[in-house]
Amino acid sequence: MVDVTQHELVPEHRLLGEDEIEEMLTEYDVKRTNLPKIKRTDPATPDDAELGDVVEIVRDSRTTDRAIIYRLVVS
Repeated sequence: MVDVTQHELVPEHRLLGEDEIEEMLTEYDVKRTNLPKIKRTDPATPDDAELGDVVEIVRDSRTTDRAIIYRLVVS
């Protein structure tokens, strides 16, 4: 079976710790439930992700070198 997380076109996905989540939510002045969602069953979601966790996704960007986005893990 292929591990899609190792594919060159899949950006880095990383789970945030609670301290990092609170810092990010404060910085952007949003609630956790206002974040875009990612399904727990998405192949790129980290294996140890649980419902309610926040995933940081780092993508390459032509304009800013890299773009960081956040997703809330849902069922």
